[in-house]
Amino acid sequence: MSDASLWDERYRSADAIWSGDPNPQLVAEVAGLASGTALDIGCGEGADAVWLAERGWHVTAIDISGVALERARSAASNAGVAERIDWRHGDIATWAPERSYDLVSAQFMQLAPSLRDTVFRSIAAAVAIGGTLLIVGHHPSDLETTVRRPRMPGVLYTAEEIATLFDPHAWETLVQTARSRGVTDANGIPAIVHDTVLRLRRRQ
Repeated sequence: MSDASLWDERYRSADAIWSGDPNPQLVAEVAGLASGTALDIGCGEGADAVWLAERGWHVTAIDISGVALERARSAASNAGVAERIDWRHGDIATWAPERSYDLVSAQFMQLAPSLRDTVFRSIAAAVAIGGTLLIVGHHPSDLETTVRRPRMPGVLYTAEEIATLFDPHAWETLVQTARSRGVTDANGIPAIVHDTVLRLRRRQ
């Protein structure tokens, strides 16, 4: 996850790696929130950041791939929201947020457990009091489907596992679930996957 050259190579392998649509669990969890400031961790080609900016959010979006960020900037410009997004080129394993945000979103950050725990705690520290932390990932049950997933069980996680990282006195749990959705695998065969969804509100 922390090799910029590998990610740049992956993005160069196709005109677009992702669909261009915002992540569905981001839409489900954030659509009803009042807009404010947001931090998009691992923003990729920028679909989430653009979606947030179109709804009035001021977004800081970070990714390790310069290739992805160029595509993201283009998408924001085409959508007319370039002025609402601050793009940052950096490695989330070492980058530390400089301020607090009303929303911090980490979508499908599939990291080794030791690094994952460090990163999630670090980004959680950037959530303002009363703000939202949204973590979405691939659920371990996806390994039982035909859908392509990292064949390293340790990088998949449940909401219950991630919730243990956070002090319940400091955080209110709003959503802690494995949410199903229909997809098609690489051969066009329908499948059901489950997204780990953890949504917390900072109390203090």
